[in-house]
Amino acid sequence: MNLPAHGTRTRLRGLAAALALLPLLALAGCGSADGATPSAPGAQAPSAASDDPVAAVVAVESVAALLPDEVRKAGTLRVGSSVGTPPAAYYPNGQNKKPAGQDIDIADAAARVLGLKLERQDASFETILPALGSGKYDFGTGNFGVTAERLKTIDFVTYINDGQGFAVKTGNTTLTTQVSDLTQLCGLTIGTGAGTTFEKTLSAQQGVCAAAGKKPYEVKVFSEPGAVTTALQQGRIDVVMSTINGLRHQASQPAAQTTFLGEYHRLDVGFAFKKGSPLTPAFQSAVNELIKNGTYARILKKWGTDASAIETSQTNPAEHK
Repeated sequence: MNLPAHGTRTRLRGLAAALALLPLLALAGCGSADGATPSAPGAQAPSAASDDPVAAVVAVESVAALLPDEVRKAGTLRVGSSVGTPPAAYYPNGQNKKPAGQDIDIADAAARVLGLKLERQDASFETILPALGSGKYDFGTGNFGVTAERLKTIDFVTYINDGQGFAVKTGNTTLTTQVSDLTQLCGLTIGTGAGTTFEKTLSAQQGVCAAAGKKPYEVKVFSEPGAVTTALQQGRIDVVMSTINGLRHQASQPAAQTTFLGEYHRLDVGFAFKKGSPLTPAFQSAVNELIKNGTYARILKKWGTDASAIETSQTNPAEHK
């Protein structure tokens, strides 16, 4: 439908005003447990409100046929969703509004391919995986990295490759180069999210400093979105360990005043299901359909995470070493 010229100008002025607020709104969501982030220039939110690669996705019968009959009949799935940091998942308009982000778009697009609707239930990151076994959710999203430990109790369908990285407050000269060895952190206080691969990595390797004859690093764990960033800005921690994409995105926002210190360890990221879930073949096929038809590439371009694209979705791949 065509709009009159004055209506178009009014709409564009409103859109420009909204977009001007996006960096600050995105910053407000930063700091959750497994937040993700784009690659630099493309790390901003979409450039136009109409940029919705999910809208045109339709059901594919051959893929939907992989679902259990009872799921197709019900037509809905319950998803436990950790929402906190752009570009993976955040609230661009504050709490209790519709979430946005790469994970949101990919999950919604996969559901459309399967002919399903999602009942999204917000949950803290560390509670989602344990709740899958009880049947509280049909699957979970939260930028969950695929690790050998998690594979013992969880099935994963991969949709992106992200991983672990570090950041400091801009101007902090304690660390000025990429963190490639945890002994670089000896004597420092590191902040990270509860229940994450970051917390587990730091805890498992805490003896490296003593072995090197150095003062151990201290780990502070936070559950609330934004708490890690706040602690960094207030000087209560020296460095943040979080997702590569999330930290890159945050560093691209001038108001955040953080500096990304590089990639430490890459991980596949996937939708999480209880072990043995009959849903995994259908979701893997749905993600691969999105890759094949170009929707996947458009979603990653929208959120600036192109560098984290995968060529094909896998079920339970081995952890990257």
